[in-house]
Amino acid sequence: VHTFEHQYQILAVSFDDTAERIFSGSLDNTVLVYDMRMRDADPEVLEGHGDSITGLDVSKDGNFLATNSMDNTVRIWDVRPFAGGRNRCLRIMRGATHNFEKNLLRVRWSEKDALLAAGSADQNVNIWDMKQLQLAYRLPGHTGSVNEVCFHPKEPIIASVASDRLVFMGELGD
Repeated sequence: VHTFEHQYQILAVSFDDTAERIFSGSLDNTVLVYDMRMRDADPEVLEGHGDSITGLDVSKDGNFLATNSMDNTVRIWDVRPFAGGRNRCLRIMRGATHNFEKNLLRVRWSEKDALLAAGSADQNVNIWDMKQLQLAYRLPGHTGSVNEVCFHPKEPIIASVASDRLVFMGELGD
């Protein structure tokens, strides 16, 4: 058993596509990147969010990390090994709002990394087109904070769950 530690409570965790790195997000507004091959090495620190990290997901190709934060942003990070520069944040997207409930809102890549979805306290599911880098869909329907989303592995379908105790499934158009 190996343990890795943040300064504060950890709210989200994900492996990369090779399981060589593990990413963890915390109340301290940071993401720590641990290399499983070098367990005694200090983790890389991804900084930039202004509030707690509530969800994170590594793209299927392992090159990018999406993080959702209580600062009402979703950030895209370049996590390729040897990617240059200290600031790995490539994009900041707004729309995944948090509210007084401070629920742990999650973020997910689609199967081919073409879309990125995040729940929101405003009762909507936000889906960004990652090629165009813009909001592609804003799906209403829930009557509570949307806490988790996931894409069907083969069909253009998204599922979402919310504080309203409902699971919604919706088909995405072309």
